[in-house]
Amino acid sequence: MKIAQKYSHLNGEEYLIVHHKNLYEEIIEVISQIDATNFLSKVSEEKTMKGKMLFAPKQLNKEFEKNFKALNWFEKRYQYYVTTDRLQLPKLLELPYTAQKQFLIESGVNEPIHSYKQTDFVKDGVAVEVQFGKYVFVAFDLFVKHLLFYSGGIINLGVEILPTKKMQSRMSSGVAYYEGEVYNLLRHGRSNPPVPLLILGIE
Repeated sequence: MKIAQKYSHLNGEEYLIVHHKNLYEEIIEVISQIDATNFLSKVSEEKTMKGKMLFAPKQLNKEFEKNFKALNWFEKRYQYYVTTDRLQLPKLLELPYTAQKQFLIESGVNEPIHSYKQTDFVKDGVAVEVQFGKYVFVAFDLFVKHLLFYSGGIINLGVEILPTKKMQSRMSSGVAYYEGEVYNLLRHGRSNPPVPLLILGIE
């Protein structure tokens, strides 16, 4: 596979080149090692593509996972407690996870709610999400997961890997594609979400 298109949000690619060129090279290596034709194995049951051979997202994800883990990229969880009190939030975010529950109890919250977010691959402050799912999952990655990990000090950059429209046309309907998701991002303005991102369109 290859990187066909890329979009740098808030100088995401520039940050990667300057501070983590080796990680960028590893991401490129992972992508280039995968022969997508090996995963053209899903028989479509959709009316408009009945019997057509499509790319199998689950199998592709497993191959990405195998290749990233071989280079010591691993899943990362970010744990936290939630609040709907706007005044509590800035103080809560400054606290380590182990102190957040007690802070909320002392602030009058009887049953603090614990939560967490998980991202696919993290290494040296860079997070990578490989997304062959529905478009709603991409929005969640960009505007929730990457942003949460960034504001929590876990990462300095988020990378999103998506199929281009050319590749997506050989997948089940509803799968997100690079061009559409970059368009959605651009509509939010140049500074939203407030986290450096690099979006890669592969095929």
